Amino acid sequence: MHLDRRLLDLARPHRAALIVSLAFGWLGGVVTVVQAWLLAHIIAAVFLSGADRAAVASELGWLLTMIVMRAMFSWASDAAAAHAAAGVKHEIRNQVFAGLMDQGPVAAGRSRTGELVTLLTDGVEALDAYVASYLPQFALAMAIPLTVAAVVLSRDLLSGVVLVLTAPLIPVFMYLIGRTADARSRRQWLDMARLSAIFLDTIQGLTTLKILGRSRAQIEVIGEVTDAFRSSSMAVLRIAFLSALVLELVATLSVAVVAVEIGLRLLGGRLGFESAFFVLLLAPEFYLPMRRLGAAFHAGMAGIAASSRLFEILEEGRPTARVPGDRDMPSDPTIALEDVSFAYPVDGGEPRPALDGVSLTIDDGETVALVGRSGAGKTTVARLLLRFIEPTGGRLTADGVDAAAIQPEVWRQRVAWVPQRPHLFAGTIEANIRLARPAASADEMETALRAARAEEFIAGLPDGMATRIGERGAKLSGGQLRRLALARAWLADARILILDEPAEDLDPRLRAEIDESLKTLLEGRSALVIAHRLPTVKVADRIVVLESGRVVDQGSHRELENRCGHYRGLVHARGGSA
Repeated sequence: MHLDRRLLDLARPHRAALIVSLAFGWLGGVVTVVQAWLLAHIIAAVFLSGADRAAVASELGWLLTMIVMRAMFSWASDAAAAHAAAGVKHEIRNQVFAGLMDQGPVAAGRSRTGELVTLLTDGVEALDAYVASYLPQFALAMAIPLTVAAVVLSRDLLSGVVLVLTAPLIPVFMYLIGRTADARSRRQWLDMARLSAIFLDTIQGLTTLKILGRSRAQIEVIGEVTDAFRSSSMAVLRIAFLSALVLELVATLSVAVVAVEIGLRLLGGRLGFESAFFVLLLAPEFYLPMRRLGAAFHAGMAGIAASSRLFEILEEGRPTARVPGDRDMPSDPTIALEDVSFAYPVDGGEPRPALDGVSLTIDDGETVALVGRSGAGKTTVARLLLRFIEPTGGRLTADGVDAAAIQPEVWRQRVAWVPQRPHLFAGTIEANIRLARPAASADEMETALRAARAEEFIAGLPDGMATRIGERGAKLSGGQLRRLALARAWLADARILILDEPAEDLDPRLRAEIDESLKTLLEGRSALVIAHRLPTVKVADRIVVLESGRVVDQGSHRELENRCGHYRGLVHARGGSA
């Protein structure tokens, strides 16, 4: 038996539906008792007293009514439980999605996409069996047998004692088998999530596998993971079949004990036929809720295992920083990193330091270029300014206001981000640009496209702004993607820009056009540019050099060339580009 406190907390807002389900389920048990009494009375009257159909017509009518009522109560109980399950599934999906949004892309990126998709679809759907079957049946497995036992004890003490003494055998066996089933179900879901993750990785990297000639080898990898999933699934099924066998055997033997002792006393004349038949009809109904609980337990274990993994993912990525306050973001702030340190968490190991005592200021309207070797900490600085991560030491401020006192969503309203590889979603070009400001007017959209020099290529598309593109901007070139990212940043009209050299790796003509667009975009705004090229570095108001997570120098291009060996090394290593 397994009651997950976190799932019970999710089910609390839907307790009314669960209570209704329990009430109808218990009423169904009461109706079953009445139905058994009517059936025993009718058979005794007809076969022992010689009553004709007319004499038992009213009892037959009530018997039919009880049969219909039992079916109706069963349907109502299932419908109420299904309603509660739908609410819990909706709740957990909302919580996981909100949690992933709060964690940001850095923390969420530690979980594999295929695993998350499987857990949020099949895993959450598996909660149906837990909420709609197991939870109600857990209560009914106590309420209905107690009701039946009370009735049997009032009619036949010995049979009631036999029922009460044999009843604990089923929960004991359920507990013993359930401990093994829990671990195997978790293993099964981990194997299934791993299979989904590897399969998705394979599909996304199919081009690379083909080029490297490793596509056939990857089939073997998927085969091995599939075999592990098959083995864990069969292990769960073996336990489920063993559990069903044990529960059915115990229930059947217990009913047989009741039947034998009733039969012996009936033959000896110490028990009347009507009472004996009534108790014999109720004996299977006494054990039925516990047998159903056993079946519901195994059906619900998949949902428990999946939800446990979802809760683990949320706990792993839960922010440890101070709780954000309700301060407003200053309108034209000076952004400062004050002695900031940061270390990335590593599963099963010591955190990996990325920044160590970094102090950096971006004045209002200033363009700061950030340069350094790969791994120097440039991306980490950008993530801090975007509030995807929070400092593990020092603080981030806006006009002296600690960023921890400002909600991340409020902070990001003043920040725009233009990466080297912008992400566009499957949908229309217009919908992708409007993500920055959904309520933007047509004139504002046109101005943004003109500033990003994206008008010409959009006009050449079959449906213009309504042209649909695939995931990650499929059907568009790299230059087109970056122009749309610039248009999106322009439409956002943010006061602070963070740019990861959007003109990098383009041909000279496109690079020159995007450089011109960037100049227009940067006018009057504060900007941090992760720079890779000398032209970008030279136009910056100030250059900051990072090395091994530390600021080693800052100044103009000429000043740094004269005094900073790290900077000269970067320039010469790139053949004149920083």
